[in-house]
Amino acid sequence: MDAGAAFPPGCPSCDPQPLVAVPVCVYSGRLPEHAPKALPRAGVVKSARGQGQSPAALQEPRTAAAGPGRRLLHADAHCRALCTERRNHARELVRAEDLRRWDALVVMSGDGLIHEVVNGLMERPDWETAIQKPLCSLPAGSGNAVAASLNYYAGYEQVTKEDLLTNCTQLLCRRLLAPMDLLSLQTACGQRLFSVLSLAWGFIADVDLESEKFRRLGEMRFTLGACLRLVALRTYRGSLAYLPAETLASRRGPSPALAPQDPADTHVVPLEQPVPPHWTVVPEQDFVLVLALLHSHLASDLFTAPMGRCSAGAMHLFYVRAGVSRAMLLRLFLAMEKGRHMECHCPHLVYVPVVAFRLEPKDGKGVFTVDGELLISEAVQGQVLPNYFWMVSGYREPPPSLKPQPSPRRKSQQTLPPSERP
Repeated sequence: MDAGAAFPPGCPSCDPQPLVAVPVCVYSGRLPEHAPKALPRAGVVKSARGQGQSPAALQEPRTAAAGPGRRLLHADAHCRALCTERRNHARELVRAEDLRRWDALVVMSGDGLIHEVVNGLMERPDWETAIQKPLCSLPAGSGNAVAASLNYYAGYEQVTKEDLLTNCTQLLCRRLLAPMDLLSLQTACGQRLFSVLSLAWGFIADVDLESEKFRRLGEMRFTLGACLRLVALRTYRGSLAYLPAETLASRRGPSPALAPQDPADTHVVPLEQPVPPHWTVVPEQDFVLVLALLHSHLASDLFTAPMGRCSAGAMHLFYVRAGVSRAMLLRLFLAMEKGRHMECHCPHLVYVPVVAFRLEPKDGKGVFTVDGELLISEAVQGQVLPNYFWMVSGYREPPPSLKPQPSPRRKSQQTLPPSERP
């Protein structure tokens, strides 16, 4: 298909596809210093999550941000801004929007707003069609992990702030699409929701939520929050079980093409039932953190999964057992900026690629975060829905088959204890 050709709705191919135009921008929060100020026909209203700026301010050129704005103009990307005013406003907007008018939805904010947009699309009566509407991430939040991951997949070096925005704008102007996985989650109270990035419990979730008061610091909020939580390090008792990607790979063929059907969770059973016998069960114990991650980055400066893009239908699962020292935990997080934390040979850190998982808190301590958003602490399970939606991406190869990907120095830190091996 030639560049600039119309993207066919529901195209079953997993190969990157070209996109024609990008006419919608959804934005939340205070307009950052590195945001483009020359988007065509765009405006910003005051947001409940930060200090908004007037539509006139959006049109004022700034030297630092003129590059991304000019690129969009030169690429003939005609935009209309839908500016959010409160939490879950984007969810409401995309539920009601006539998506037939747009070629793509551009989310100019952080990971939380992408979470809202995707869940809003999945709540529509026509969700099968709606979830195939291409999405794009222009980083303007404090985490920007999805944008950082797409930046990494495109082959760019790790950057933050204005440089990351510039790179993502370049991807938008190239108009290539790639399929992305979606994490389907179920909770004990019957809630069903979808994640585009991660589910965290313990240390990472606490840092994410407790650092909200430092949001004006941007990406530095997480560093400050981590230091404060290290001073009063907690442990969280629970049980964990998962379906290793390697186990599933031996039971099925290649990953399916992008063709959403009823999002049934075929690899999990009801939460009141025991997990299937072919799952790996981690004995009940104290954890410092548990993290299920779909992409390479947890923030724009946290290269959490240096083993590369997870295979279609699988995700990265990390957990740290109690007993890790504060010094080692600090060392892990400092090394994570360059993706070298797996070289620390921490005996308390375990990594495994999985297709599904179940996590059950036992002492009521701690909270969950899904894409940085709060989720009540109760039993939760999830599985990956492979190749479920499209995103603007510079990734030029189809997702790898469902084969576990080797990671650096796997023989040391990726080895499971005998009691936790399948």
